[in-house]
Amino acid sequence: MKGSLYLIPSLLGNSPVDQVVPRGVTQMVSRLDHFIVENVRTARRYIRKLDPEKPIDPLTFYTLNKHTSREEMEQMTDPLEEGHDMGLISEAGVPGIADPGEEIVKHAQKKHIRVIPLTGPSSILLALMGSGLNGESFAFNGYLPIKSGERIKKIRALEKKSRHEGQTQIFMETPYRNDKLLGDILTHCMEDTLLCIASEITTPREWIRTQTIREWKKNKPGLHKKPSIFILSASG
Repeated sequence: MKGSLYLIPSLLGNSPVDQVVPRGVTQMVSRLDHFIVENVRTARRYIRKLDPEKPIDPLTFYTLNKHTSREEMEQMTDPLEEGHDMGLISEAGVPGIADPGEEIVKHAQKKHIRVIPLTGPSSILLALMGSGLNGESFAFNGYLPIKSGERIKKIRALEKKSRHEGQTQIFMETPYRNDKLLGDILTHCMEDTLLCIASEITTPREWIRTQTIREWKKNKPGLHKKPSIFILSASG
């Protein structure tokens, strides 16, 4: 009998585990011995936070990142084929959402391995919940282009789509490029377009605010190195 792949949520920042991660997640991690992770060091530290009594050295870790080959990914699921349950842990948030873990999940689905997502913090959904913007029709666009010209073109396209279709547009950026992204949004979007910025979600420094572009221009926040989600709505 094949094992099950558990999708284990992680912290979004430096926040107390018991305030963010459900008890059921901790209980599941306590009984697993095989993990697929982005970074072994941070994964070990996270597991120790969840269960300080769990022996770490006997655990088996498989590293999954942008350098991992397709062949390596397929080999990572061998314990599942052998009947062992495994945990897939993201660096932050939930596996498979803006996360390389989706490839492992895709492979598991093809192999008819049971995939079990566990409840936990998602910066994308938490930001949308707190934005007051359309939560019935929305799209997550991931990271926008790095090059300035392409990024500006994408921002304008998302604003146009939101205005014509009434669809909320969600996107994000690497924290050290947040200020450049925000500058482009404020420069190239219409004054009455609504923008929500959700910064450092679930941490003591969390704040979520929705204002028009006009209002943001009056008091532009500094977002450098602060994990943030951006939500755009041009439909009012």
